[in-house]
Amino acid sequence: MLRSTMARTKNPRIRSMLIERAAHMLRMREPVTLRALVAGTDVSTMAVYTYFDGVDGLWKALRQEGFTRLAAKLAMVETTADPVRDQVALGAAYLRNALENPDLYRVMFDANFELEDAAAADETLHRLVHAVERAKAEGRFRSDVNPLELATQAWTVGHGLATLVTSGPLPRETLAYGMPMLTALFVAAGDDPEQCRRSVESGWDVLVDRS
Repeated sequence: MLRSTMARTKNPRIRSMLIERAAHMLRMREPVTLRALVAGTDVSTMAVYTYFDGVDGLWKALRQEGFTRLAAKLAMVETTADPVRDQVALGAAYLRNALENPDLYRVMFDANFELEDAAAADETLHRLVHAVERAKAEGRFRSDVNPLELATQAWTVGHGLATLVTSGPLPRETLAYGMPMLTALFVAAGDDPEQCRRSVESGWDVLVDRS
């Protein structure tokens, strides 16, 4: 009776717990069965249907939760008078999110699973595009720079580093390679080399946990 009651009340902690367990099982290459998912918890297999309408809904929720946490992390990045710094700070926040949520990060970009809200996921990239548009408007980047293309290139740098570090082949120190890579990318887009270096260093500081 306790189990069924907990499932019906839709406690958000149970939903979050099931998502975390499923993501961890995927990362560990364990088969995600209903029984395995709830093993050792105080909920029944029916919780998966109560919270996600079944296994397919769980997969969608896994991807969406990854982008939800990413959006929250990006929203914490302060907007300053330096658009290039802000662009890098968003990239650093992206990396922090990957390091803090490695299981969900692995699932976020698995196109085999649909998203509950694709537009919300796309908005995370649009924040990078907006930063490029600001840099163009303020003369930091050339007028012929395509904001979507440059934002995608910057995202590719961050995604590549995050994937290599969170999946294990490379140590966390490898993330520092992002600074010269982004500096070269933005200088090629028209930014002044010295000013760009300072902006990149300032934005990259977001990656450092000072708590």
